[in-house]
Parts: sequence; structure tokens; C-alpha cells
Amino acid sequence: MSETKENPAVADSVIIDEFADTLWLQDGLSKNTLDAYRSDLALFAIWLARRRQSLLDVHDADIADYLGELSSTKRATTQRRALAALRRFYRMQLAENRIASDPTVQTDSPLAPQRFPKTLSEAQVEALLAAPDINTPQGLRDRAMFETIYATGLRVSELVELKIFEMDLQSGLVRIVGKGSKERLVPLGEWAIEWINRYLGSARIVLLNKPCEAVFLNRFGNAMSRQMFWQIVKRHATQAGINAASISPHTLRHAFATHLLNHGADLRVVQLLLGHSDISTTQIYTHVASERLKKLHAEHHPRG
Repeated sequence: MSETKENPAVADSVIIDEFADTLWLQDGLSKNTLDAYRSDLALFAIWLARRRQSLLDVHDADIADYLGELSSTKRATTQRRALAALRRFYRMQLAENRIASDPTVQTDSPLAPQRFPKTLSEAQVEALLAAPDINTPQGLRDRAMFETIYATGLRVSELVELKIFEMDLQSGLVRIVGKGSKERLVPLGEWAIEWINRYLGSARIVLLNKPCEAVFLNRFGNAMSRQMFWQIVKRHATQAGINAASISPHTLRHAFATHLLNHGADLRVVQLLLGHSDISTTQIYTHVASERLKKLHAEHHPRG
């Protein structure tokens, strides 16, 4: 008898690895996403082991019991993520005829409080853009980064991983390889092009001390990191009189989407620019935008 048949924990570990490998081959999911799936399934497998069960020996009642235990210690968002992983896993096992039925079919997702992205007013964005000292290489770089992310709505990871050859400043477009290795073309806009050109023509030359394809460099001549960009945003937000605690790494991306909608952009256009695969992800911005419009109406309409 093989080791995996003798030891359910080993068998479950093998099945989880096979599941993650298949997801990577089929969907090209990021390492972080795959690690999250692995973690959620491993925790469920540990819980099952205490009940002398394995991943392929599960019924809908077991799923309900597990989520019930999670609800006593974890937030609804964590429960929802765990259920999403289980649904994806058991759907695949059913398709491969490893189980007779999907035990997650009858399970409802735990309700989570609706969360809206933190954003900035247009005046706050202008203050943040003007905060860096453009007379220094780092300040000019920071201004170019802020202008780029606000003009394009890039994710922070997409911004810091942006390569020189992915920009066409003549056409005013940037090619982004986003989540799931999906490509999209995003317009830069005149302001971003101007500041990128200024940065490339002077500041980047000073920062560059070895071959590097990344557009935005740190003081060592390496590609900027997400963590460094976050520190830069917080520092300049404080200088601009903005509460740093209200800023998130994606604040300028959120502002990009909200301000586009405030100025009449179509939701599906915003979806394409942000690189959302599902428009339901983009729809959260309609609430932020509508709240802003109601506030403006109340402030400026004679019967507001």
C-alpha cells in the first residue's frame, strides 16, 4: 500500500498541490493567489484530520460545521475567501470524477459588510501631486509616479513593475500585463507623459547605475518596491496635509476610477482601464461616485 493511502494527511497534501498546479496551468494565477488557495485548503484539511476525515470524504454538513467554527474567530471576509477556495477545489474534483457531488453547492456565502475604497478629492490629489520636491531626482521620480498612477489607474504592483519598453510615449499608451497575465492598453494622458519625459530625461539617468529595465528606480538603481512606494505616498501625503492613516497603497488608483465616474465616464470603460475581469468589481466605485455627487448637489443646488 502506498504512503498516500496509509496517511490521509499526505494524500490531502498531494491533492492540494495538484489542484494548485492545475490552476496555475489553466488560469495563470499569481503566486500570492495560489498560496492563498493552498493555505485555506491546508487549514481545512487539518480541521478534517481532527475528525478523521480527508478532503475527498466531505459532505455539505461538514462545510457548514467548518464555516460555523470560522465564524466564531474570523471575519466574514476570511470566511468568504475560505468558501471560495473550497468551491473552486470541489468543483475541480467533481469534474475529475474524484467525488460524486460538490459539497459546497448548498452553502451560502457569509455576509460581509460592504466596504468602499478609500479615495481622495480632486483637490487632495492636486495637493499630493504637488508635494514632491521636483528639484531633486527622487522628488521628480515621485511626481512622475504619482502622475502615472493617477492618469492610468494602475495597480501598485503594475506601476513598480512597469518596464521602459512597455511605454509608448509617442502614442501616449502603456501596455500592462495584469492579473492572470492579461494584457491591456491604457492611455497615459498629456500630464503623465510630460512628467515621465522629464523624469526619464534627467532624474532616472542620475538614479541609474547599472542596467535596469524598470521605469521607476530607487536610490540604489533598482526597481521600486511596493513597500517603498507606500512609504513615499505616506510621506508626501503628510506634507500635503492629508491624513496618512486614510491613505492606502491603491488610493490614487481608487481616485482615478472615482473621478472618471464623477466626470461622466462609462462604467465599462473604467472596468477596462482598471483591468477588472468582472464588472461587479468595478461597480463598487459607483457608490463612491454617487455619494460625491449627492454631496455636491446638497452644497450647490438651491434646493439641496
